[in-house]
Amino acid sequence: MSAAVRQGQVKCVVWDLDNTLWDGVLLEPGEVTPRPDVVDVIEQLDRRGILHSVASRNDHDAAMERLERFGLAEYFLYPQISWNDKSHSIAAVARHVNIGLDAVAFVDDQPFELAEVSYVLPDVVCLPADDVRRMLDDPRFTPRFVTDESRRRRAIYRGQAVRERAEQEFQGTNEEFLATLDLTFTIEPAREEDLKRAEELTVRTNQLNSTGVTYSHAELDRYRTSPDHLLLVAGLADRFGEYGKIGLALVDTTGPAWRLKLLLMSCRTMSRGVGSVMLHHVMRLARDQGRGLEAELVDTGRNRLMYVTYRFAGFREIGTDGGATVLRADLTAIPDQPRYLRMVDGGGR
Repeated sequence: MSAAVRQGQVKCVVWDLDNTLWDGVLLEPGEVTPRPDVVDVIEQLDRRGILHSVASRNDHDAAMERLERFGLAEYFLYPQISWNDKSHSIAAVARHVNIGLDAVAFVDDQPFELAEVSYVLPDVVCLPADDVRRMLDDPRFTPRFVTDESRRRRAIYRGQAVRERAEQEFQGTNEEFLATLDLTFTIEPAREEDLKRAEELTVRTNQLNSTGVTYSHAELDRYRTSPDHLLLVAGLADRFGEYGKIGLALVDTTGPAWRLKLLLMSCRTMSRGVGSVMLHHVMRLARDQGRGLEAELVDTGRNRLMYVTYRFAGFREIGTDGGATVLRADLTAIPDQPRYLRMVDGGGR
């Protein structure tokens, strides 16, 4: 078990177009042709669960038409094709995908563009177009596991884009919109087949992660089979499709007060109002077993939302344990689950 989230894992690659993704310049005479080596890298990284987008100074409609013609448009989420600075476009992609800039890589053939991005966004990994083949062997682009969730990640994000468009077009309050989604939240004890995704969640989730601790597959399996621990996974679905496994909780159940060692939720669920659902579920389990509930919180510099989540759920600070702040729950006043959500309890204790 490491004391912090593993660093340097790229979650999204942002591509320039002219003389990078394709040979030639779109708005100059002559045809542009996709670079086979780049297309192969995009396809292989996509299968690893790494997302792709575009940051190109170009005519938007002409560039998208060409990507469609080449059969490549489906790979790119939230493409930024305009005359803005590349740093502006990359920051927009990161906001849309809801990841940190240190999880973004940028590929361009122009040294000036790479230098501009490096200066404005120093956390972004910047790579010259001639180095694309090296990405396949670079550990930053090589997840420890490739799960079913990884292989479906692009489809999951494309579904999210459809949801966002539906939300923009909806006339009414946010809660009224959520009520139209038929949201189903499932919580169940982790199974062996969930463990690769569970490890991936500890590595990839930063903002909604109570401790920033990374757990290995073997460690999670020990907790899964331990009589003294409860390892729970959460899934979410709505009328647009599956979000996949989006939450994880690890509880030490040995003392008179249970100890919540880890609580995390995928950042892509933040806008769905489900960030506290798993926490409230654990609170109910502890109450129903006649136990108290405490939680460990480690400030990672990026997870301030977790402190807010605990405080809104009625937790208060009672001390420290090692490098963690310890909070205790008030189990006499557990918040109700959102009315727009259907809960499926797969079992606990």
